[in-house]
Amino acid sequence: MSILLSCQRLSKSFGVRPLFEGLSFGLFEGERTGMIGPNGAGKSTLLRILAGLETSDGGTLSMRRGLRVGYLAQQDRFEDASGDLGALEAAKQAQRGLNLEDYEVDMRAEAGLEEAGFADREVKVGALSGGWRKRLAILAQVVREPDLLLLDEPTNHLDLDGVLWLERFLSGLRFAFLVVTHDRRFLERVCNRLIELNPRYEDGHFSSAGNYSDFLEKREALLSRQETREDKLRNTVRGEIEWLRKGPKARATKQQARIDRAGEMIGTLAEIKHRNAQGRSADIDFSGGERLSKSLVRSVKIEKSRGGRKLFGPLDLLLGPGDRLGLLGENGSGKSTLLKILAGDLAPDSGTLKQADYLKVVTFDQHRDQLDLGLPLRRALCPIGEHVEYKGGRIHVYGWAERFLFRKEQLEMPLSRLSGGEQSRVLIARLMLQSADLLLLDEPTNDLDLQSLEVLENSLLDFPGALVLVTHDRYLLDRVSKEILALDGKGAARSFADLSQWESWKEAQEARR
Repeated sequence: MSILLSCQRLSKSFGVRPLFEGLSFGLFEGERTGMIGPNGAGKSTLLRILAGLETSDGGTLSMRRGLRVGYLAQQDRFEDASGDLGALEAAKQAQRGLNLEDYEVDMRAEAGLEEAGFADREVKVGALSGGWRKRLAILAQVVREPDLLLLDEPTNHLDLDGVLWLERFLSGLRFAFLVVTHDRRFLERVCNRLIELNPRYEDGHFSSAGNYSDFLEKREALLSRQETREDKLRNTVRGEIEWLRKGPKARATKQQARIDRAGEMIGTLAEIKHRNAQGRSADIDFSGGERLSKSLVRSVKIEKSRGGRKLFGPLDLLLGPGDRLGLLGENGSGKSTLLKILAGDLAPDSGTLKQADYLKVVTFDQHRDQLDLGLPLRRALCPIGEHVEYKGGRIHVYGWAERFLFRKEQLEMPLSRLSGGEQSRVLIARLMLQSADLLLLDEPTNDLDLQSLEVLENSLLDFPGALVLVTHDRYLLDRVSKEILALDGKGAARSFADLSQWESWKEAQEARR
């Protein structure tokens, strides 16, 4: 494979905080690379550097002569587009500067819009939803046919149909691309190489050929070797420290060399310990109740409409301990509404809902309405005193904050100054203090990095009560759910064993159209 670009010891800081240092890697023809890493690792900044929109603080970036690079930012480039601009004209304008014949521009625009699913080529950009504007923004880069396409969180604003389209669309591209995304199912299906930016690796990153499953296997082996190396070096250093305490004289050359080696080993051990500590993620573990009843919540023929449009019903559900139900559907199909009905916060239009006596319900709200953004972090985590009560024990607020990756100096900071991911961790921390028989989660993964997603996933798998989950994270949905209920927003609800069964059904439905 021919190399497209090469990075040598790139570094970049944000103020006094380094994003990445000494970063070296290459991108090659035919690669479909996924880039992941914790929030704040510098993924978006690195993409802007590769696109030539930002400069690094140090290191070199070398590109193949004449390399054509496309770049899709997270924000919607058509958000402020003229209301009179049509989709076809937008696809044509995207090809300016390529010195193409008019017929070539027309062909690329027409073919691209068809692939992107635009039934109406003349639809005004201003009339498009955020998801369809995102499709158009992606298409605007693809019709230019670059040698390398850089995409920053392209699944943002796309509904499930849009993400499935994007998977098919990118898989059919003839040129290389590098995509930053938290969508693990996307990484599994589309990418043939993974790069993780993370200071826990000696080179600041870890690169692995293959899909996401291959990456996880290789990463586990690497981190295991790194921890083993720390253990062995710690034992060696312990012996050297004992020797140094005896006060060896540095007159002899051999003695001086050993003293120097001991100093180097102590420094190396400190570096490895620091790197291994970077792998920490939020410690998430929900408290389950002790209900043995087979029926926690039962709905019989419940229906709900909004604005004269039926969302679902008649719908029968039975949830007991150990049940994990995933809800699937486009935005506005009634998923959040159904959660509110199951929680007892909203009445159905018809039918009956029966909850077990004294049922303990814990709800995660995607809009974070349960958070008072004026509160300091300390009071949000620990409303009274200096300790929280958790699973029969007492934990100091410092320790509780640390479990969710907060620093002591953040405790007096108002929640309004925290990032979206940090606010999500605050909400999860508060919910963990409540014992639950029924856990209702509405988009709990928003703004969480992959490490925290993995911990959340394992916690949900271990939760003993009943669980209903709404999430755009298909990997999490498929792993956690024992059953998936798909709402079409027109009254119908259909049950599936897993996400693959739903996708097969959906493909069959589309083939009949």
